[in-house]
Order: sequence, then C-alpha cells, then structure tokens
Amino acid sequence: MRCFIAIDIDEQTRTAIEHLQKELASKVDIKKSDVKWVDPNNIHLTLKFLGEIKDKQVVQACDITKEVAARHTGFDIDIEKVGCFGGRTARVVWVGTGQGSDKLSELQKYLDQQLTQAGFAEENRAFWAHLTLCRIRNPKAGIKLAQLVEDYTDYKLSTISADAISVYQSQLTPQGPIYTLLAEHSLLITNSQTYGDCGNGKS
Repeated sequence: MRCFIAIDIDEQTRTAIEHLQKELASKVDIKKSDVKWVDPNNIHLTLKFLGEIKDKQVVQACDITKEVAARHTGFDIDIEKVGCFGGRTARVVWVGTGQGSDKLSELQKYLDQQLTQAGFAEENRAFWAHLTLCRIRNPKAGIKLAQLVEDYTDYKLSTISADAISVYQSQLTPQGPIYTLLAEHSLLITNSQTYGDCGNGKS
C-alpha cells in the first residue's frame, strides 16, 4: 500500500490555491500540455512520504502518528511566498510557509525520528514545507514560470490551522491519484480525539 502522512488544508485555502493557479496560468504564454496543475482537492502539506509499505506497517504508521499527535499542540501556519524547484528552469511551482514553519519543522522532525526508530526509511532530504501548485513538462514553460514567480515572493495566500495529522493511502491511476483517509489524529496535549483508525475509517 502506497502511503503518506500529512496535514490537511481547509476549503478556503483550496479555493485560494485554485485562484492562484488560474492567475499564474493566465500570465504566461504556455500550452496546456506543458504544465500539470495539481487538483486543489489533492493538495496536502506532506510531512512524510512512506511509499509502498506492508499492511502491518500501515497500522504501525498510524499508531506512531497517533502517539506523535498526542505530544504536540495545534498551531497556525501562514501559507505564503510562491517559489519553484529547478532554478531558472522550474520543474515544480509551489507555495510555501511563513509564520508557524518552526513548529511545523519540529513536528516533522519528531515524526520522522519516531518512524525511523520503528524501521521506516529515514528522510534523506531536508524538510521543505510546501504545497505543490504544478509540475512542469516543458523546459521552456519552466523558464517562463520561474521568471513569473519572482513577482510572487511576497505573496500571502492564507493561514491554516494545523490541528491534526492524517495518514493517507495513495492510489495512482491514469486519471490522477486517489487519496483515501486511513486515520486522522488530533494535535492536542489533553483530551485528544482520534477521528479514524486504520481500516475502520472515521469513528
């Protein structure tokens, strides 16, 4: 089963992302086939991509996520600043995080440590919190978008509440990925509530 762990974003932020994507697309002369814009409904703030894991590891990952969530309080994260991976020839365009990034990094680091101790692969890249807006297929389009996002370095999209950690299954299809919520654990020190257990959906 292909899985990842993430923080969900709210509908207001998804709507703002959709508007931003349309705005960026309208400002550059590129073909529709040059860029794959991510469906806002499929955008999450990913903390850990687990890849293909066995069923018993899925249960283990859910248990670890529950334990991690119980040790951290919720916090707000500013979603801001458009940037790209790939330098002058962008491969990916994203919107990043501002205020709240430190707490987010601490949460991700602790989660990764607990998963690593349990036998999951350790993250070999520095954590860079972001929401992916698009993936670029044509280098020429990448150059144009890289130039465009320079005008969006001070862009403020929204503020989200990081109040839970979710575990998702990701199924790849020709029409795009299908994400299924396996578990959602509230970020509360006391009176923590779990909204779903692996294999049982929400309860």
